[in-house]
Amino acid sequence: MANAASGMAVHDDCKLKFLELKTKRNYRFIVFKIEAQQVVVDKLGGPGESYDDFTASLPANECRYAVYDFDFTTNENCQKSKIFFVAWSPDTSMVRMKMVYASSKDRFKRELDGIQVELQATDPSEMSMDIVKARAL
Repeated sequence: MANAASGMAVHDDCKLKFLELKTKRNYRFIVFKIEAQQVVVDKLGGPGESYDDFTASLPANECRYAVYDFDFTTNENCQKSKIFFVAWSPDTSMVRMKMVYASSKDRFKRELDGIQVELQATDPSEMSMDIVKARAL
């Protein structure tokens, strides 16, 4: 169902795959794109894939939304996991595309229940592993 404000629908598959990532841990990451006025799944990263695989799956000149299941160890030596939402909007992408992704982001994020940390990035340095670790702790 499209939202009146952004005109953007969210494909059911987006919510189903996110639920599988969150509950069954079938995926390490999911990349979403906007296509024909709706958010759809673009890529799925298997549980064995790394953070480098995730960042490599984001196009250099197109916007995307993504979720990443980040496993880490706390300072108290506890194993934890946090689900990151990444709004990827590279400087080299078209202005119209950036506007569409920016105006639809909050609506899409609300569809994914269980996001714990949000990152916005315009180039890979803004979502380096050091930044992700710092935001997770």
